[in-house]
Amino acid sequence: MLDFVQQLVSGVALGCVYGLIALGFVLVYKATEVVNFAQGDLMMLGGFFAFTFIGLLGLNYWIGFAAAVAAMALFGMLAERLVVRPILGYPQFSIIMATIGLGYFLRSVVGMIWGTDDFKIETPFSQGVLRIGSLVLAYDKLSVIAATIILCALLYLFFNRTTLGTAMRASSENMLAAYYMGIPVKRVVSIVWAISAAVATCAGVLLAPITFIHSNVGLVLGLKAFPAAVLGGFGSIPGAVVGGVLIGVIESMAGFYLAEGWKDVAPYVVLLTVLLLKPEGLFGLRMRKKV
Repeated sequence: MLDFVQQLVSGVALGCVYGLIALGFVLVYKATEVVNFAQGDLMMLGGFFAFTFIGLLGLNYWIGFAAAVAAMALFGMLAERLVVRPILGYPQFSIIMATIGLGYFLRSVVGMIWGTDDFKIETPFSQGVLRIGSLVLAYDKLSVIAATIILCALLYLFFNRTTLGTAMRASSENMLAAYYMGIPVKRVVSIVWAISAAVATCAGVLLAPITFIHSNVGLVLGLKAFPAAVLGGFGSIPGAVVGGVLIGVIESMAGFYLAEGWKDVAPYVVLLTVLLLKPEGLFGLRMRKKV
């Protein structure tokens, strides 16, 4: 039973990271109907920014964390302006290839600047455990879960209690109607990309105590986060987080209880099963067939 609980907590913590990356996929898709396949690499770049501020420059953890989030928010706006906006209106395949190319570019630049070694960020939660009888839970994993809950709550309040959040939701529902109502759609889309990059950075920093960051970690985790977004329903913000947690828990349990090799396969088996039974995902809206 203790092993089960520990694997459950580990899976939820890893799933929270998947969920935050998937959340970035969903935010960009809802605002622009663009699938940003560089989302995992934005997480990776944010992790390296945090490593630079905290590990190399010696800034306080929280100050370095905030600086990395702010830097990546600006980078997200810049990426939208230079890479995506000029080709909006072109076939979706063109935009997808542009985001894939952006991911390759980021991995190459990170490899040239920081190298290909593995790095780890020391956090206030890196050491220490919580003991509940015979149960031992690491603070770093609990901090990931707590931070994800707080971040999701803040995003919920932002999207539902602020004027800018309401404008973003209106743009995601009908961009043309929002434009006619006086909403600055282009600015809103840039801010969505900024939020997406900032959320990805949070995922990268939270990941650092659990595993090492390196130039290819974004590609690996992005391939796990994308199915999480699909599993939850590719237009659902809560679904992205729930899908990520499910993928993380299934992966953790399969790695512990099943034979070697099932750890990487089991989440996709569950994904395919769910999509066969509920093609729109767990929280997605069923699309009506046009007559």
